[in-house]
Amino acid sequence: MAKRDYYEILGLGRDAGADEIKKAYRRLAMKHHPDRNADNPESEEKFKEAKEAYEVLSDGDKRAAYDRFGHAGVDGQAAGGGAHGAGGFGDIFGDIFGDIFGGNGGARRRGPSRGADLRYTLEIDLERAVKGSNEKIRVPTWIHCDSCEGSGAADGEKPVTCPTCGGAGQVRMQQGFFTVQQACPTCRGSGTIIKNPCKKCGGQGRVQKTKTLSVNIPAGVDTGDRIRLAGEGEAGPQGMPPGDLYVQISVLEHEIFQRDGNDLYCELPVSFIDAALGGELEVPTIDGKVKLKVPPETQTGKLFRLRGKGVTSVRGGPPGDLMCRIVLETPVGLSNEQKELLRKFQQSLDDGGTRHNPRSTSWFEGVRRFFDGL
Repeated sequence: MAKRDYYEILGLGRDAGADEIKKAYRRLAMKHHPDRNADNPESEEKFKEAKEAYEVLSDGDKRAAYDRFGHAGVDGQAAGGGAHGAGGFGDIFGDIFGDIFGGNGGARRRGPSRGADLRYTLEIDLERAVKGSNEKIRVPTWIHCDSCEGSGAADGEKPVTCPTCGGAGQVRMQQGFFTVQQACPTCRGSGTIIKNPCKKCGGQGRVQKTKTLSVNIPAGVDTGDRIRLAGEGEAGPQGMPPGDLYVQISVLEHEIFQRDGNDLYCELPVSFIDAALGGELEVPTIDGKVKLKVPPETQTGKLFRLRGKGVTSVRGGPPGDLMCRIVLETPVGLSNEQKELLRKFQQSLDDGGTRHNPRSTSWFEGVRRFFDGL
């Protein structure tokens, strides 16, 4: 019987990454493990297939050989293929189930870990994002207890070695035909216990507090940028070092400008008289006002580029541009006299034929041809 394709067995495409391969195998191994499917030959066979596929695809050299030559390139190297296959069995389970039971490929971990990293979303306006600023933020977090100096023990006492795990922080457990490690239930993985816990922190070595921090925002940041404040995350338990604080930037919408990378965009309302006759208009920029020359007969939607009036990225490089889009503004609130003047003006345009409205004439000609062709 021909062997099934290893990627098909794991339900993956041929471009699957290492993490996808591991997750797919973990799912199948847990589902078809012999301990969970006693007297089920079909599950046992699927378990062996998944194990063999994982051993090949998780090894860079074996996977390359399999991708090029198929099963012929890895015969004798897959699981169950001699001494190598037998040795690979333990390696696979140390890798896969280590994530579940606290191990790392068989390596032992002891003691509490560093504190957790924190994330804070900071909303700032466009001007401060472009020019940079210094912001004050208040962050609720854990800090080391000043009463016990982070040890968790009262009256200057020191934590003692855990009698259950002997200070290892982990205990071994037999599950079916293999042995796994998990965090010690007595010391919860720290390797030590506190006989006389600190009354202020209850033995944790840390207490909750809201900290006020100063964050330097560099010029040119944009939504999604992160600023790392090392050591400003949660304090670790029992005196372990703190994690980091990541400040996530969120730039608020601006009433005038829209940002696209290093370029800024704005809409510039223009009267049809200024658009028809041309003129010089005052345009706002992040750095102040500038003059923009609008040529005669400018149409709505026309885009003018003001070079260097955009944003200089926090990552460096030349500044972007300011793009001004012309929007013709129809006059409102007209008096009877103004309306009459406009009617006379319209009549004079009509008397001039198509030369005053070439786009309108061309469009209506296209519409006429469209309906004539139906």
